[in-house]
Amino acid sequence: MIRGPLEYNRLASRDVVAGALKYKNLCGRMEEVSETETTPVKLGVIGGSGVYQMDGVEIVGEHEIETPFGPPSDGLVETRVGERTVFFLPRHGKGHRLLPSEVPYRANVHAMKSAGVTHLLAVSAVGIMKEHIRPGDMVTPDQIFDRTKGIRPSTFFGDGVAGHVSLADPFCDELRQFLAEAARSCSATVHEGGTYVCMEGPQFSTRAESHFYRNAVDASVIGMTAIPEAKLAREAEMCYAMLAMGTDYDCWHETEEDVSVEAVIAILRANAEMANRVVQVAAGLLPEVSSCACLSAARFATITSPEAISAKAKARLRLLYGKYWD
Repeated sequence: MIRGPLEYNRLASRDVVAGALKYKNLCGRMEEVSETETTPVKLGVIGGSGVYQMDGVEIVGEHEIETPFGPPSDGLVETRVGERTVFFLPRHGKGHRLLPSEVPYRANVHAMKSAGVTHLLAVSAVGIMKEHIRPGDMVTPDQIFDRTKGIRPSTFFGDGVAGHVSLADPFCDELRQFLAEAARSCSATVHEGGTYVCMEGPQFSTRAESHFYRNAVDASVIGMTAIPEAKLAREAEMCYAMLAMGTDYDCWHETEEDVSVEAVIAILRANAEMANRVVQVAAGLLPEVSSCACLSAARFATITSPEAISAKAKARLRLLYGKYWD
């Protein structure tokens, strides 16, 4: 959740009129926004390393989806968890075919948006950067430190459309709270908050890097996929949170083995069942509707005047922003 009652692009002017929030957008039009707008909640799950399917749920169907940004990592699996529809997508594709830098993040988020998903839950394996977090523990981070190299497309904007959204708080507080509650109810050890360092990979950290992230960034966990996933989820006006599964101590710990694929896989296998249970419980905890500010985060994001946006660009971004341009 974006902190504060509502947070919009800082370039838009703000007035309070008769108890409502009223904004002059960048095209000069005054628009009134209710603080109590609600949206029906629909959950989507992106499974990371070790989580390639949802077990113990009813499979309704699998959808092959094309997006303006190419195909997603795999088919979008529609499931039923209790009375709720939940869409699932394996981030790295079935069989884990894609490196973190190769994941089609824009297509994945766009595909979820096309299915009507409002709340996006990421399940990810992470290295541990704090002594008190143990392999097998669950973390729900609230911040990200970006150490990717700029080779991953990280915005839906561009190509004739300029836009900006706030990313001060990249994870949705509302969804994080439900996720932590679900994990605790499954008897998982949960650590709420903390900074996730997103590195490029695919190699793990050097020892110097690992110590730097601990000392300079005060990181809690380290992974390779939260960026640009979190950025794109915010641009797509989705609540986004992560269930980060601790697998190893990277290479900073003096008395523990350095990270290896073998060690990570062993922990992932033990954690996969727990992660699956947590996701299903979280699905049952979510409300029917939400008024979270994440769901309107891009209302005033577009700076380009509508008349200056080409028909091709409007078609490409219609699912995301057409409601603001029409």
